[in-house]
Amino acid sequence: MSDPSTPLFDHLAKLGIETKTHEHEPLFTVEDSQALRGELPGLHSKNLFVKDKKGALWLVVAEEETEIRMNHLHKRLGCARLSFGKPELLIETLGIKPGSVTPFALLNDRDRKVNLALDAKLANGDLLNFHPLRNDRTTTISSADLLTFIGSLGYEAMIIDFDAEPAAADDK
Repeated sequence: MSDPSTPLFDHLAKLGIETKTHEHEPLFTVEDSQALRGELPGLHSKNLFVKDKKGALWLVVAEEETEIRMNHLHKRLGCARLSFGKPELLIETLGIKPGSVTPFALLNDRDRKVNLALDAKLANGDLLNFHPLRNDRTTTISSADLLTFIGSLGYEAMIIDFDAEPAAADDK
């Protein structure tokens, strides 16, 4: 079976983006990651694949400690109420299994069905860490390079300050 991260690393190389990847035991939760990663520098994330009641798909990428209130998230995103996307839909759309959700998976969204919401802490961070389409590795990338990668795929990330008061964010 081929390595699902090979096309990702090929794409990053074409963009001139340098990354560093660390191998580890498969991780499925933020808690797993926190227990295993040691002193890996940079910010870490939680990644939510969600679907709104009208069928729109979202990838919400937030700093791991950021509180995401699911019952209010749709207001932040300006969409209908949300629920978690089913594993089959995740595999079909982003080509990855649960536990491997990452903004790098946008590479596999050939039809550009997924909307991207990115935590302002990550967009304005320095070093960021994500699974490279498999949950037994973590890849470190700069924030600027992540935004370059996202843009190269034809996406524009909706940057959200999840720490701001929701009312202020909703008035924009």
